[in-house]
Amino acid sequence: MVSGKVSAPVFFGRDVFSDQPVSPVCFAQCMAQLGPFFPDQSDCPPVAMAVSGGGDSLCLAWLASFWRKNLLALVVDHGLRPESGLEAHQTLARLQAMNIPAQLLVLTDLKKGSAMAHRAREARYARLIAACQEHGCTDLLLGHQADDLAETVWMRQNSSSGPEGLAGMGWITVRPDIRLIRPMLGFSRQALRNTLRQAHVEWVDDPSNQDQRAERVRLRYLLQKNDQRAHFWQLGMQSGQFRMCRERERTAQLAQHIVMRPEGWAILGPELPDVDVLAALIRSIGGAEYPPSQSAVARLKDMAAEATLAGTRLIRHEQQWALLREEAAMASAVQAENGTVWDNRFVLRLPTSVQKEGLMVAAAGYGLARKMRNGQQAKFCAVLPALWRAGKRVAVPHLGWVVEDEPDLHGAEFIFRPMVSVTSSSVYGAVAQDS
Repeated sequence: MVSGKVSAPVFFGRDVFSDQPVSPVCFAQCMAQLGPFFPDQSDCPPVAMAVSGGGDSLCLAWLASFWRKNLLALVVDHGLRPESGLEAHQTLARLQAMNIPAQLLVLTDLKKGSAMAHRAREARYARLIAACQEHGCTDLLLGHQADDLAETVWMRQNSSSGPEGLAGMGWITVRPDIRLIRPMLGFSRQALRNTLRQAHVEWVDDPSNQDQRAERVRLRYLLQKNDQRAHFWQLGMQSGQFRMCRERERTAQLAQHIVMRPEGWAILGPELPDVDVLAALIRSIGGAEYPPSQSAVARLKDMAAEATLAGTRLIRHEQQWALLREEAAMASAVQAENGTVWDNRFVLRLPTSVQKEGLMVAAAGYGLARKMRNGQQAKFCAVLPALWRAGKRVAVPHLGWVVEDEPDLHGAEFIFRPMVSVTSSSVYGAVAQDS
């Protein structure tokens, strides 16, 4: 824990950790920095919001209702507590009172057990993003606020995260087909609840947020007790600016030296790139949400030898370095449907005429004849996505190969779309911080 009082950061003329209610005017000023958005008219896709019913997300919804009319609130019921269904319907009623259209999303396949919080988060985001795609929404507003950012930065500092990790959460995080926007990062948790109190709006308190067995909850109490929120919030802003500078440098290096292939691998050139560029490549090629540790990547670069790391395989190929997926780490077979995401990297597009029953997606594997590989080495082709039926490989779209008795599969396509791209247009640091 740092010592010494840090001057209060200012955001749109107010102390970030002020308890004073947030005005709709202040919220609208913040949103103006986070666009552009579709016009606020009924023939355009709405701006979506994830609304759990807690104080943060419900305040987001209330403020957003003054900002624009064309909104869609998405309420997720995890079904993990007996009262969750009732709370979800209470939230729907509160949104209706704000004249905000809402949709209930029920998660039915979550099971209690290990890594429950992580699995619930992953399932929630997957369902939210799927709902956004169904409605044509390209923006999803989230209720994370200033205290959340300070807590995240402190947790990452405690885990020895590097400067980029200390950026915490971005104001805008760009994912395939969606922007995750966090407009409340400049307002405190208490200010949001006071905003709702002033508006006579009730919210739901999740008891897990008081459970000090959770690391984040323990840190929350310590941060409040020692009043170090401002320090960690400002550290997050400064680290965010650093992260965006490094992102620009990374983009320039990638454009000059790296070839990203639609087959899901990268040609790196005769020399290995900088550690942070290599880490970003490993994250994308490996289909991971986060990159491997800088120390592990630095060791890989220093070795300058063929090796595996974080689900990827580094090899020498025609006097250059190549990075491809590690076959043993690839996802298992899944049912093939139009839009299926496989291995966190490929999206399947299927013609409507294809018989989907029994059709599976899995790695192509070895055993492809030389003439089918179009001059590619077997180790590259083995990690391509393929279509299988009854245990037989029936199509490898990247190679243009389809078995003779499945002609409809000629229109099948796998699009390389990793969970996180190598470069990012996400926004970190202060959106509009006054001096």
